[in-house]
Amino acid sequence: MTVAFAVENTLGKLAKWLRILGFDATFDAGAGGLEFFRSASPHRVLLTRTASVEKQLRSGRMLFIHSNEPRQQLIEVLRNLEIRPEDVRPFTRCVACNRRIESVEKPSVRDKVPDFVYESHEQFRQCPCCGKIFWSGSHASRVMQRVRQLFDAAGPSSGEDVSPI
Repeated sequence: MTVAFAVENTLGKLAKWLRILGFDATFDAGAGGLEFFRSASPHRVLLTRTASVEKQLRSGRMLFIHSNEPRQQLIEVLRNLEIRPEDVRPFTRCVACNRRIESVEKPSVRDKVPDFVYESHEQFRQCPCCGKIFWSGSHASRVMQRVRQLFDAAGPSSGEDVSPI
């Protein structure tokens, strides 16, 4: 399933987690409300916590998020859109700017990452937009464990494993 999101400015942590899972999730901390959603591409699912926006837009592609807690918000999205583990592509988008990250040659990041990281990792990715560099650090396994727990909490799945790309 390919789905893209327009995420209201009150749901910043949800936008970050959608990006971690590999979903295209536009988010602008300074923008929100009707203008933000009206400017969003028509193929995006609109995510809001603002009742007045939900009432005024009445879009079939809008999901009203009930929870205040980011973990529960993500579970709401997974359940309502029937997103399954095989639909996610973890660690393929920049969490800062939403662009797809690209593999880069190790020597190209030599002076851009800590020495220990450079010496202990062989694969690096970089955002072509903001330049942020990514590698599979110790956090990756913790994030993947959290993702598995989210899918367990969201309900039945295909039983397929979620693994980072």
